[in-house]
Amino acid sequence: MTAKLLFVMSGASYWTLRDGTRHATGYWAEEFAAPYKAFTEAGHQVTVATPDGVVPTVDMMSLRPDMAGSAETALELEGIIRSAEEMRRPIRLSNVRLEDYDAVYFPGGHGPMEDLWEDPEAGRLLTAALGSGKPLAVVCHAPAALLATRVHGVSPFAGYRITAFTNDEEDGVGLASRARWLLEDELKVLGVDFTRGEMWKPYTVVDRNLYTGQNPASASALAAELLKVL
Repeated sequence: MTAKLLFVMSGASYWTLRDGTRHATGYWAEEFAAPYKAFTEAGHQVTVATPDGVVPTVDMMSLRPDMAGSAETALELEGIIRSAEEMRRPIRLSNVRLEDYDAVYFPGGHGPMEDLWEDPEAGRLLTAALGSGKPLAVVCHAPAALLATRVHGVSPFAGYRITAFTNDEEDGVGLASRARWLLEDELKVLGVDFTRGEMWKPYTVVDRNLYTGQNPASASALAAELLKVL
């Protein structure tokens, strides 16, 4: 049975740091490509949505062999991205109708720290998806979008057990001291039950219909969890 999945992606190509400089970024290749391959090979359909319908920008660092794990893996990720027609014709996030999809997935990268964290359309979609009972998956830095769900300071995600890119991992890539704010800190303020695994290792959390992954290595595991319920 074919399912329809909505990939909600950042439209940002940079992340503004504390000192005002722009750090080139976008979405992390593995976090799009690995789940995309898993879902499409299983026969499911993917639609990409971004703020204003802009074509997502891949973080070129994520295609470096040392970041991807090997030159072969980097080439494979690049090939998947190049073949994904959905990436070249995203729909506007404001035009998304949740009833058209069976599940929603937010890939990360630092891009969401620039736009989705304060995007009202992302906030409304996340709130609706959570309330719908449909599988909702969010990985790495994409849980930044949960910050956009606050209404009068309160989020429907408060009390949910989740994971995301940790302060230690942000420090590990040399950006913690330069960031305007840290994702783990802000999610705890949001009221979630934040949990974590080892740095850089796959770690996923499932709480009701919410599926979260800690880092890029968790994207494949998160996709596998979703495939069980699609």
